[in-house]
Amino acid sequence: MDKTTHFGFKSVAESEKAGKVAEVFHSVAQKYDVMNDLMSGGLHRIWKHFTLNTAGVRRGDKVLDIAGGTGDLARGWAKRVGKEGEVWLTDINSSMLTVGRDRLLDEGLMLPVSLADAEKLPFPDNYFNLVSVAFGLRNMTHKDAALAEMYRVLKPGGKLLVLEFSKVWKPLSPVYDFYSFKALPVMGKLVANDADSYQYLAESIRMHPDQETLKQLMLDAGFGKVDYHNLSAGVVALHKGFKF
Repeated sequence: MDKTTHFGFKSVAESEKAGKVAEVFHSVAQKYDVMNDLMSGGLHRIWKHFTLNTAGVRRGDKVLDIAGGTGDLARGWAKRVGKEGEVWLTDINSSMLTVGRDRLLDEGLMLPVSLADAEKLPFPDNYFNLVSVAFGLRNMTHKDAALAEMYRVLKPGGKLLVLEFSKVWKPLSPVYDFYSFKALPVMGKLVANDADSYQYLAESIRMHPDQETLKQLMLDAGFGKVDYHNLSAGVVALHKGFKF
């Protein structure tokens, strides 16, 4: 019998989750960036900027951006590694990947792209200096398998950056909950004509492991050291895992 997992607050068969997540992102792809700016008040740009600037990426490095969607991080990595480097933009969702690829091409950036499942990455062992995943890990069915794959493709001395919604500072919880479950679906309806997808996104944030649990998951995947930094009172956390 198929095991179950969560899709937002609902329980679904594990074999169905990827398809359901795909439907969400096919639906929101064209309005994804507009909604990100609206939902976060532009803060997502600051969170990504922080991620890019604290990564320690060098010219010539090889970088893999997983669930890279519309290409915000991939663009930043490409600027930092230069022409000598290599940056792959990957996503499991073809609609998101197409939006990201076209957007980067419009800016004159021609990066290699791959329609890739994070749980079965099509890259060799010990290849990348850095792997990044921003706001994508919580949508993966088997986070442990995905983290193990990220560890596998990293070179010794490489690092994984996970930027993800996390456990907010407790005094802010009531306000944050009201915003997430009342305002977000309304915005989704008005701007993207899709309240259900944004209801799912709000629920998926609550089902994602908190800071310490994700840290342990990364250690269990093989990372020798894991640190995290809370941003915006824990609305988001940046986890860094190091492969020794």
